[in-house]
Amino acid sequence: MKQFTYLIGDENGMHARPAGKLATYAKRFVSDVSVSANGKKADGKRLLSLMSLGAAKGAALEFTITGEDEEQACQTLRQFCEENLCGEE
Repeated sequence: MKQFTYLIGDENGMHARPAGKLATYAKRFVSDVSVSANGKKADGKRLLSLMSLGAAKGAALEFTITGEDEEQACQTLRQFCEENLCGEE
């Protein structure tokens, strides 16, 4: 099991576009991906599940990745967050 936390810096939080991209990235891996924020837990491979988190700017996304390709999934998803949820243009 691999875990990491990412603090959202984007003014718009995790809206539909980055949530959709995140789900697409997560689906590339065999490992289970769960994302928690605001006391809620979501399936990282499902757009609507991710949107239900209501993760705004400043929210901490807690990723838990479990499975045979968890190391690669963890690195890829962390990089995704840094590139898509940081808030810098």
